[in-house]
Amino acid sequence: MSEAPTDLLQQRYGSEASPAVIDNPIITALLAHRSVRAYLDRPLPAGTLETLLAAAQSAATSSNLQAWSLLAVADPERKARLAALAGNQAHILQAPLLLVWLADFSRIRRQADLQGAELEAVDYLDSFLVASLDAALAAQNAAVAAESLGLGTVYIGALRNRLSEVIEELRLPPLVYPVFGLCVGYPDPVHPAAIKPRLPQELVLHRETYRVSPTEAGSVEGYDRILADFYKQQGLPSANWSSQAIERLKKVETLNGREQIGQRLRKQQFELL
Repeated sequence: MSEAPTDLLQQRYGSEASPAVIDNPIITALLAHRSVRAYLDRPLPAGTLETLLAAAQSAATSSNLQAWSLLAVADPERKARLAALAGNQAHILQAPLLLVWLADFSRIRRQADLQGAELEAVDYLDSFLVASLDAALAAQNAAVAAESLGLGTVYIGALRNRLSEVIEELRLPPLVYPVFGLCVGYPDPVHPAAIKPRLPQELVLHRETYRVSPTEAGSVEGYDRILADFYKQQGLPSANWSSQAIERLKKVETLNGREQIGQRLRKQQFELL
């Protein structure tokens, strides 16, 4: 039985004082999102990949460039190698499908070569952002589609930790970059995933211009308590949001190899001017 929107909102914000929202089945499905890190050994139905790709391709794309591609990985041995490169995340092995979302200007480059044209704008940072953002928009459409089919998902940003090896493993040509991965599979009911509370809306929402709320410190303190309680309920080390965020960004070492992404991207012919 699906959960009621009011219950989902309470879980999403970790409080009974949750905002009022307009309810419909799509909103309810979005509110129910959770990251799934335990999957059944169960194959996906025929047509699943094609359905997710169609949903992804229905997302917005800047100037209709469609500067992204999707690489589907189902081979257990390749998944195992990618899992090792992504910090040995077991759910990459468990999930029957790993989708790698690619920023991809190589397809347009090939068309330009056929027409004898130069692509000067590809060298600029905005073009890289366009391809990366389009890939993210497409992936989120696919994630929502997967959840509508009763599947679970979790994003894998750690594919960027050892970028050179991932590029080599996937045989990516110049002007192609793995933005992140997405595991897809049936959630294991023995290890149910919970809805992680998010920041209260008053910390995220600005109207007309950016204004820091005078109650920001108190709101963050309240959210810190909510998130610490959530981790405790999940049997995880208790931690709060503000400390986690600061620790994640305090030192370069916490990037786990991603500090070298710019250098590696230039080898992929992304100049980032």
